[in-house]
Amino acid sequence: MRYTQYLFAYGTLQNKEVQKVVLNRTLSGKVAVLVGYRMSKKKVHGRYPLIEPSSTESDVVQGMLFKVSHFELHEIDHYETSVYKRIQIMVKSGIKAWTYVENFD
Repeated sequence: MRYTQYLFAYGTLQNKEVQKVVLNRTLSGKVAVLVGYRMSKKKVHGRYPLIEPSSTESDVVQGMLFKVSHFELHEIDHYETSVYKRIQIMVKSGIKAWTYVENFD
């Protein structure tokens, strides 16, 4: 399986047990920072974290950067449900990655 996509995870997808259930494997990654976003005070179902764009670059979100396959991204889409949508962002190190934000549609 080719791992050609990057995923920026800031919530439950950082958890090895969740990874095992969703992807049938655990991920190894590196710490990453997303600039210009912040953790939202709003949580999905009162429990799951959300990030939102910020008007200032001093706001950052710390998370993990993982390499995943195209197929695995679709598996993660199902895990995240329609409450989230996948968008492409660039982490501070200059790597383009996918992450999940609230789906307002």
